[in-house]
Amino acid sequence: MNPNYYNISYAESPFGTLNEYMTKTFGWMFAGLLVTFAVALATVTTGLFVPLYSSGLIWMTAIGELVLVMILSTRVMSLQPSTATGLFFGYAVLNGLNLSTLFVAYRFGTLVLAFLVGAVYFGVMAVYGATTHKDLTGWGPKLFGGLVALIVCSLVGGLFNLLGFGFGFGDLLLCAVGLLLFMGITAYDTQMLRHHYAYFGGDAAMLQKSSIIGALNLYLDFINIFLYVVRLLGRRDN
Repeated sequence: MNPNYYNISYAESPFGTLNEYMTKTFGWMFAGLLVTFAVALATVTTGLFVPLYSSGLIWMTAIGELVLVMILSTRVMSLQPSTATGLFFGYAVLNGLNLSTLFVAYRFGTLVLAFLVGAVYFGVMAVYGATTHKDLTGWGPKLFGGLVALIVCSLVGGLFNLLGFGFGFGDLLLCAVGLLLFMGITAYDTQMLRHHYAYFGGDAAMLQKSSIIGALNLYLDFINIFLYVVRLLGRRDN
C-alpha cells in the first residue's frame, strides 16, 4: 500500500481529504441501511407484507434489485451523480421490502442482537481496512473465489433441504464461513476506497460516483454479515 494515500488532498474535490471522502462514503452506506431497515419495519407494521408476498410482487422487487445492482456495478461511471445516488437509494428501498420477511421469521430481539453483533464485526474489519498499511489488493481474487464457492455450496445445501435431507451442521458451517468471508471483503472494500480516491484525482463528479459504488459495496458487506449472524443467532427461532 502506497503510504502517500494517507496524505492525498484534492482541493477541487467536494470530499476534501481522503478521510473526508471515506467519511462521506460511509455516510451514504449508513443512510442506505437506515432506509432499508425503516422500509422493512414499515412493510410489516403496515400490513403491506401480506399482499406483497401473496400477490407475488416480491419476486418483482427481487428482480428489480438485481437490475439496479447490475446498472450500478457496470455503468455507474457513465451515470450522472444524482442518478447514481437515486439508484442506490432505490436499491435500499427494494431490499427493505425483501428483508421484511426477517421480521416475521425471527424475533425482534434476535434481529436487534444480530444487528449489533454484525455492526461490531463490520466495524472492526472496516477500521482494519482503513488503517492497515498492508496492501490488501491481493485478497481480491481469493475472496471472489471464496464467494463463488460459497454460492455453489449454498445452492447445493438448498437442494439437499428441498429433497428432505438434513443439512443442519452444513448450514451452520456455511454461515460461519460466509461470515468470515464477508468480514474479509469488508476490509478489502474499505481499503479500495483509498485506491478510488487516488485514481480519480480531483474529478469531483467521478469521486461522487465512486463514493456511491463504494457505499454500495460496503452496504452489501454489512447486509450479508447481518444475515449470516441472524441465521447463526436465530436458529432457535425456527
